[in-house]
Amino acid sequence: MRALFIVLAYAAAAAAPPALAAGQPALPTAKPENVGMSGERLTRLSDGMKSLVDEHRLAGVVTMVARHGKVIEFEATGKRDIAANLPMQKDSIFRIYSMTKPITGVAMMMLFEEGKWQLNDPVAKYIPEFANLKVYGTDARGNVVQNEQTHPVTMRELMSHTGGFTYGYFSNTAVDKLQREADVLNVGNTLDEMIKRVAKLPLNSQPGNEWHYSISVDIQGYIVQKLSGMPFEEFLEKRILKPLNMVDTDFYVPPEKLKRFAEFYVYDKDGQLQVAHEAINHDFSKKPALASGGGGLVSTATDYMRFCQMLLNGGKLDGVRLLSPRTIELMRTNLLPPGMPTLSPGAGFGLDFAVYTDVIAAGGYYGKGTYYWGGAAGTWFWIDPTDDLIVIGMIQQVPGTGAAAAFMVPDVRGLSRAYVYQAIVD
Repeated sequence: MRALFIVLAYAAAAAAPPALAAGQPALPTAKPENVGMSGERLTRLSDGMKSLVDEHRLAGVVTMVARHGKVIEFEATGKRDIAANLPMQKDSIFRIYSMTKPITGVAMMMLFEEGKWQLNDPVAKYIPEFANLKVYGTDARGNVVQNEQTHPVTMRELMSHTGGFTYGYFSNTAVDKLQREADVLNVGNTLDEMIKRVAKLPLNSQPGNEWHYSISVDIQGYIVQKLSGMPFEEFLEKRILKPLNMVDTDFYVPPEKLKRFAEFYVYDKDGQLQVAHEAINHDFSKKPALASGGGGLVSTATDYMRFCQMLLNGGKLDGVRLLSPRTIELMRTNLLPPGMPTLSPGAGFGLDFAVYTDVIAAGGYYGKGTYYWGGAAGTWFWIDPTDDLIVIGMIQQVPGTGAAAAFMVPDVRGLSRAYVYQAIVD
């Protein structure tokens, strides 16, 4: 009897339209059983996330699953603000940080389709300030040397994180230190100022030698701005966000939407959740000078689902085409040479997407050609073209430091993978 109740309750929830912002068209919905999935088994996803909230390992979370173009799971649980006792909602707004990168990649490829640039072009063709970039090194005595590039950084390398750049925060090389000192990604910088600062720094490695997570996508934002002749944020709004009806995606949260903005948490040394400090959480209530193509956007689960569905549809959503199917295929094709490691086992990298090339090494389940990325505050998504599946998760927290904090961090991405794929029954 309980199993029947769960199935009926879940079916009713799945059939309800997703939470919508004003003027946003509804995404199609279906019962899981109508798209080859078990509604009863899929409740493990929402139940699993709720358990993490109950264990105080997550403040709150929103998950969204679509198969065959239909939303079959959309749940919010926990709190968007613990201190104020405000519930997480389906239309809560999140800092998506690096999930900005695929959106910037689409902007780049729209210009690629228009013939504005080519994959093998040197980046310096579009950013002359990069023409004389040196490569950081040391000699036999340990003295710092500035080496010449073995070849100019190409656009292909820029979009696959193999151009020799670094980020300043996700590794701790000598060039990372120089980049932090230059304050390259300060939200008070304009894109022009960012480029001027980057141009004064050496590359972290020779172009093409390694995959190294980097500011490459922020640099791409500048290129979009330069080649399109309009501010980067304006290009995104006019060419991507508005056509896709992504009504809550922006570089800041306006006053009328702040009540929906989820708080950002970090685990303290005792494993307790506390509000993240300003160093990793700038004021999103104000429009920044820096329109960061690598990590500046806020969004909702529904907005990002619309973006992902456009990609899975081969570049089209609701009759609006942004890219051709061939271009999407190019973006999700691994461009790395065999054996070059990335951040994740079993993964290669395409054009602003990671791509699973060995699903067993990746942890199993994923369909061939699944592409994905995530954000620094814990948001995640993947798109599985084999199973015609999209999964999105939104949280707002980072691990912090200390053994207790590390123990508290849940593997939401791995758990959601297991919970979703075990529900596929076709």
